Amino acid sequence: MPDSESRALLAHADDRTLVDRAVDGDVRAFEVLVRRYGPLVRAHATRILGSSHDADDVVQDTFITAWAKLSTLKDSALVKSWLMRIASHKSIDRIRARRQHSNLDDVDVPASENHSPTQIVEALSRSEALSQVLSALPEDQRRCWELKEFGDYHYAEIAEELDLPVSTARGLLARARKTLIREMEAWR
Repeated sequence: MPDSESRALLAHADDRTLVDRAVDGDVRAFEVLVRRYGPLVRAHATRILGSSHDADDVVQDTFITAWAKLSTLKDSALVKSWLMRIASHKSIDRIRARRQHSNLDDVDVPASENHSPTQIVEALSRSEALSQVLSALPEDQRRCWELKEFGDYHYAEIAEELDLPVSTARGLLARARKTLIREMEAWR
């Protein structure tokens, strides 16, 4: 089979097939996964981090980790949610690293034509406040909220990802939203 036909077949293969082939060492199959889910992982990381520069690094770290640990994925059909979970962890690690290593005097935020320095500082402060509120949520509520808001998951997908009944996922998400609304009231 010519190389172009092989690539076309891979591009239309389902996730399970691509993962199984990648686990067997097929780099082209893994490349299809990267092309298929790279933009979603990047958007997810950008929402969490608020920075496309950091998001690019998270995407790269996510797929490096995925390639190294692909054989540990229990259900290859769930590769999308697995990648999003890796990206979430990598993004949160970056946020934590920022807090530990950045001094406000050392931060050089580029000026935007559309935003004043005051608006930029407010946005950064709001983002930091949101990160703090999210980190204070119980883990199951936080994970539900992140999957819904950052991963754009539906209730059934959240329930499946977290191995919960749909009603429990809805309840956890409702409690997380209620806490976020209450805690972020000052930023409205």
